[in-house]
Amino acid sequence: MTGSDIVIQTGELVFNNNMLASAIILAVTFIGIFTEELHHIHRTTVAMVGAGAMVIVGQIMGFYNPDLALHAIDWNVVLLLGAMMTIVAIMAPTGGFEAIAYSIAKFSKGRQFLLVAMLGVVISGLSMILDNVTTVVIFGPLIVIICQQLRVSPVPYLMAAAILSNTGGIATLVGDPPNLMIGSAADIDFNTFVTRMFGIVVVCWAATLLALRFVFNKNLSKQAKQIKLESKEFLTDRYTWFTAIAVLTVMVGLFIMHGALHWEAWVVAAFGLTALMFATHHVAHPDERYAEVELTLLLFFVSLFVVVGGVEHSHFLMWVGQFIKPFVETDMLVACIILLWVSAFLSAAIDNIPFTAAMIPIILGMEAQGINVTPLWWVLSLGVGLGGNGSHLGSTANVFVVTVSERLARKEADPSLRITPGFWLKKGTPIMLFTLLVGTGVFILFFDFFSVPFNQ
Repeated sequence: MTGSDIVIQTGELVFNNNMLASAIILAVTFIGIFTEELHHIHRTTVAMVGAGAMVIVGQIMGFYNPDLALHAIDWNVVLLLGAMMTIVAIMAPTGGFEAIAYSIAKFSKGRQFLLVAMLGVVISGLSMILDNVTTVVIFGPLIVIICQQLRVSPVPYLMAAAILSNTGGIATLVGDPPNLMIGSAADIDFNTFVTRMFGIVVVCWAATLLALRFVFNKNLSKQAKQIKLESKEFLTDRYTWFTAIAVLTVMVGLFIMHGALHWEAWVVAAFGLTALMFATHHVAHPDERYAEVELTLLLFFVSLFVVVGGVEHSHFLMWVGQFIKPFVETDMLVACIILLWVSAFLSAAIDNIPFTAAMIPIILGMEAQGINVTPLWWVLSLGVGLGGNGSHLGSTANVFVVTVSERLARKEADPSLRITPGFWLKKGTPIMLFTLLVGTGVFILFFDFFSVPFNQ
């Protein structure tokens, strides 16, 4: 212990200046990310500044350096997201997604709640494969067009798309960015994730749909104008669309088998992307495909991994874990319920991705000390997924939907079309609370099931 160490001791670790420096950088970075609406600096830029500060300060103080920062990046998450974004960029111009959306709208015959439910099934289903952010990016603009055809407000539909995609995405390893981070860190394969989470997510999804019906009752109880356009008018590139569907089908099979194949999830995505690029090489140049990839989101992930890696190497998270460990050892079920609700509320307040990034090393630290942390992984995934529905900043999908509504409100000069932070809290918070209660009940009933280690 050096003279510069702060004399706070618990268990085996002493809180020192390295921990203090990394904790300050982490706190300032996260505050900058959470207050994006106030200072108008994009959260990716804030995260990049935080990552740079962590590397420089860490090298000066001796606990971090560029090589360690490079190893801290979870490339499985980054490459998987990048590959899936490119696959969607190939599929989007074909008109296939528009055809699906309009077929659903026509089948609903103006019954708005039926339309929300049907769109929710499709959006949630796609979220399990393509991830919730990508799915909302596809369907957000489509929902606006459909609602204009129906002459109804798109606000309930946009919020329902984000909320149901957030909920549905919890069910699979690739359905939600936090799941990718959890699965990669804890070495959870696709099959295990689906087996453990699908049932509880189905129950929570049904509860979410019921809550949406209640909070938007005034809007969804009205009969809308019927759609007259045919879905076949939108599918302009049948070859690329059906080729992509075939590739995605094979990819799902490989995701299921990737544990036996000893492939990381990103390898499956890269395999699918390569096959699709080759099969459709005559349709568009690769530059056009890659131009659609959301590099800002990928850079945000890279920067977060670098920041959290510095905190981890300073041993600050291990120090924090010492306070949590005795409580977890005393009553795991109570600890899980607390983590479920805390992760939900903090995710609603500060975005679920950075919170997940901060929690993963803490849980891994407890696992390294011989604790069966299996149920903690599942409640973390469920908590950050459901908690993301509580505010407009709760998930990246929410942020995109709010952006779509703001753009539409400016274009139509109609402020009622804008989803404000207050409006989201008014509608989203009750939905979050109700689904958390339902999810808590299911988790308690099946606690033994969620406690079984992955390898059994």
